[in-house]
Amino acid sequence: MSAPAPLRLRTGSLTVLLGADDDRHAVLAALDEATARCAGGHGVPGAVRLQLDPEASAAERHALVEMHGGLAVVLADRPTAGLDAAGRRRVLQALRDLAATGTAVLVDDVDPVAALAVADAALRVAGDGALSVEDLAVPALD
Repeated sequence: MSAPAPLRLRTGSLTVLLGADDDRHAVLAALDEATARCAGGHGVPGAVRLQLDPEASAAERHALVEMHGGLAVVLADRPTAGLDAAGRRRVLQALRDLAATGTAVLVDDVDPVAALAVADAALRVAGDGALSVEDLAVPALD
């Protein structure tokens, strides 16, 4: 039996982790902070794990997200924790804007449903650790 092909985040896209909270957290924690490399050895240079202070305001978090332009991969670890709906929208839009610059953004958020509003794809995590990617692009109407 052959090994499954490695999953790759698309550049210029925002991907949201979906699944049980502990399962999502385990997937994000398994990725190396500096390279986004998994235990299987796949990864890229120019990655950063973005852990935003839950006490920081939406404006402060927005500014921190903007500082990470030019990186290949940003792993956003619960970027909207503790924010109200307007603050969540502001931070998630900043992550969407970051992805639009060519960065691959992977988000594990406390509110993954809200993050889906700005996402290009979802990375679904099953209880057994299996991963599947779902493209969220809306097809054009004829």
